[in-house]
Amino acid sequence: MEMQGARQLAITQQQAWEALNDPEVLKLCIPGCDSIESTGDNAYDLVNAIKVGPVAAKFKGSIQLADVNAPHSYTLNFEGNGGVAGFGKGSAQVSLAPRDEGCELAYTVSASVGGKIAQVGQRLIDGVAKSMAESFFKRFDEEMQRRHGPAEEEPEARPGALKKMWSRLKGGAKDADAATDGDGET
Repeated sequence: MEMQGARQLAITQQQAWEALNDPEVLKLCIPGCDSIESTGDNAYDLVNAIKVGPVAAKFKGSIQLADVNAPHSYTLNFEGNGGVAGFGKGSAQVSLAPRDEGCELAYTVSASVGGKIAQVGQRLIDGVAKSMAESFFKRFDEEMQRRHGPAEEEPEARPGALKKMWSRLKGGAKDADAATDGDGET
């Protein structure tokens, strides 16, 4: 299976790099991820539930980062075993480049599967892989907005606005207008 794509992210290159190397963020964003733990420098173990057609299994796997060029790129090598359901292994080249409105994440994935999961057909496998990638990026975007999104702005208070609002609540809107000098000030 081969897959490639690019995504515009509304965060800085450094923020994206840190998030892509944070097991907590990855666990939240990888569809079906039960756990992901750092096992050393640039190495992780994970447990991931995957369903491809009629075949569903928990895959136990490992991820090893190579060719790390922080905060620009790395190669992600992965392998996983789902018992009788089969296995998967492959690599992904991931790169981040700054852009006007944040950064662009580009990826190229090459993977192979074997066992029962391989028997369901390449088109179904490709569809599940694309769906998982879409889900990952949707969750990643949402998590990055939650963590780094724009702060909500406080409404600007106008002088005399509270007095006017209180007076209207009590039914005396004309009195509140008369108590101000026309521009909202008393």
